[in-house]
Formats: sequence, C-alpha cells, structure tokens
Amino acid sequence: MLYTDAEKKRRDQSVWTTVQAILAPLQFFVFLVSLILVINFFATGELAYWALLSVVIKTFLLFLIMFTGAIWEKEIFGCYLFAQPFFWEDVVSLVAVALHFLYLVVLFLPGFGVTDKLIIALVAYAVYFVNAIQFLLKLRAASAQSSEELREISV
Repeated sequence: MLYTDAEKKRRDQSVWTTVQAILAPLQFFVFLVSLILVINFFATGELAYWALLSVVIKTFLLFLIMFTGAIWEKEIFGCYLFAQPFFWEDVVSLVAVALHFLYLVVLFLPGFGVTDKLIIALVAYAVYFVNAIQFLLKLRAASAQSSEELREISV
C-alpha cells in the first residue's frame, strides 16, 4: 500500500499536491525543449547559447520541484526526504540534482567547452528521465490503489 488512509487524506487536501501536479509537466516540457536544443547543438554546432541557457532553466525547475516536493513529503509523510514509499525516487532525485548542480558549476569554470558542459547536461537528463519514469510508475500505483479502494467500497 502506497498511502495509509490518513496520508491519502493529507495528500488530497495539500496545496503542495497541486503545486507538484503543475510543476512536474512544466519541467518535463522544458526538458523536452532543452533536449531538442542540446541535440541540435551536437548535430549542427549551432544555438549553443540557447542550449546552455535551456539547461539552466531546466535546472532551476528541478531545484524548485525538489524543494516543493520535500515540503509535500513532510506534509504527507512527516519527513522531508526518504519517506518509505518514495525512498528510491528521492535517491535518484538527489543524483539528478547533484548532476544538474555539477552542470551549473562547470558552466562557470574556465577550461570546459560547450561540448563538455552539454555532455554533463545529457548525463543529468538521463538520470532525470529515469526519475520521471519512477514517479509516473508511482502515480500509476497510487491510481491503482484508489481504484481498488473504490471497488472495495462498492462491494
């Protein structure tokens, strides 16, 4: 079971659930646009500035959703990170955050070219994509739990 009845009630009443529901697809959209710009740079060598900037925007959104997600997790489960139902999602999220942070650091260090920076971004994006799949599977599990509870009520 993903949520106890009390956790489900807190989740359904939390404003942070709505915030996450808005930020997650927004971040994924920015990720897709940025990924296209990064791939375009590797294919053509053009639009480097926009590719680099798009990763900064994506990184900002990741940090924002991580911050608001920690507040959500505290409100629902009583801890900011590593609540049992979301332990592995949080682990992978922190790896994604670390890689995105590394991108920001490298962005301002001399000695790294655009290609180096965008390779780091692609590695960060791969981890982010795995994390997005984790959360989609968790969302599906929560939906299945709700459907099962509705069936039990109607029997």
